[in-house]
Formats: sequence, C-alpha cells, structure tokens
Amino acid sequence: MKTGMRREMLDRDLTGTKKLLGEVLWPVFGSFDAMELEYELISITGVKVYADVFHRMMRTVFEADGYVSHAENITRDRFSFEKTRIRTFATYGYKYVPFSWDQLDKSPEACKRSVFELLGRFGNANGSSWFELPVYEREIIRCAMVHPGPFRLNDACGWLQLGQEATRKVVRNLVTRRLLKMEGGSEKRSHLFRLTDNARDLL
Repeated sequence: MKTGMRREMLDRDLTGTKKLLGEVLWPVFGSFDAMELEYELISITGVKVYADVFHRMMRTVFEADGYVSHAENITRDRFSFEKTRIRTFATYGYKYVPFSWDQLDKSPEACKRSVFELLGRFGNANGSSWFELPVYEREIIRCAMVHPGPFRLNDACGWLQLGQEATRKVVRNLVTRRLLKMEGGSEKRSHLFRLTDNARDLL
C-alpha cells in the first residue's frame, strides 16, 4: 500500500502517464513488470521529487509533459524546480526520456522508435559487441531483460515467433557464448534460462 505524498501523486490525474504507457511503453516492452509509477527520489536539495515512470532495469525515467502545465502557464519557481528534478535524475545516474503529449498523440510511432533505439543502445559499454550478435540473440537478451526472473524455452519461442527447434538453436548459441545460463533439468535439457552478468555487461 502506497502512502503519503506518493499516494497523492498516484491518485492525481495521470492522463499523460496513461498515454505514455499505452501508446509507447506497452507496445515496446509488452510488460510493466520493471516499471514503477510516480517513482520517488530525494532531490539534491533534500526535497522529494517524482518521476512519471521509472524503468528499474534500464535505470531510465520516462515522462509525458503537457504544454499548458509544463510550458505555457509555468511559473519561474516551477521552472527552476523542474530543472532541479532533471539534475536529480542525472545525479542518480538515470537516463531521462521526456515526451510531449502532442508527440504521443500525433507521432506515437516515432516515440516508439526512440525507445527501441534506446533499448538497443542503452549502457552499451562494449561498443559494437552488442550489434555483432545475430538479431535473434539480441532479441532474446532484450526480452529477458524485462522478463521477471528466469524464462522457459516457450517464452523465447513467443518472443521470436519461431518454433522450438529454431529457438532452441538460438538459445544454445547464447549459452555457448556464456550470455545465458541453464537452471534445472539436466546437462542436455534445461527447464529454465537466465541472463548472465556477461549479457548484462553488453547492455
């Protein structure tokens, strides 16, 4: 149960946040498991600030801003506070990805492409290593990043829209590369798979 100021934030009009979730984040991720609404942080001035949507795995803040409330009618004090909020996200090491309501209404496909690009590039410390992987292997890693816990072969089949034999080959390659590890089952047949630290380092 959420209490206090965060409860109040969750109870307010979340029209923009719902638009962001429905038009962009759900189509891209297919899950809200790694996301938290009205994520609370303590700013560099000691004041609580809130992010519309925080993606825990990507360490990214997604926000939807209406023109009237965030530009046309904003006061000088509110404008300064918004800059403090953004600096706070940077201090925590979070990426900040804002969208306007107009963009979500008029160009949802462009908004989704922006998130897909971020998803493919975020935190890639190893340069081109990520892009050297075959696309199916990258897709399994990407989906596993937002999937809660270990996953089954059937999960991977759904992600790739491939049959079991074709998917098993892709998964086996990832295990050989030490980007996936097997859990349960036997040496020849595993029941579950989980990303290794090597895979996370690619992202």
